[in-house]
Amino acid sequence: MPVALAAVKKGGRVVCGGIHMSDIPSFPYRLLWQERQLVSVANLTRKDGHEFLGIAPRAGIKMQVTRYPLAQANTALNDLRAGHFEGAAVLIP
Repeated sequence: MPVALAAVKKGGRVVCGGIHMSDIPSFPYRLLWQERQLVSVANLTRKDGHEFLGIAPRAGIKMQVTRYPLAQANTALNDLRAGHFEGAAVLIP
């Protein structure tokens, strides 16, 4: 959350949409300054997700995915820890 809040412009909003999430670490108040918001949502449906993915490109949201074969799960974790990519790692069966 702190990294996301730091990247959001004045008046921006960070939305947490996870069902099971880890605790949010402490962060300086300045990350909420200038009317930034941190909100959570619940009870999203598959339809909501499809609708979001339809408008995400028009809203300027760019997704970055790095794919790994399932057999390379440890490599994916090591690359993630080392910061070798941005975005999400996806394991492909």
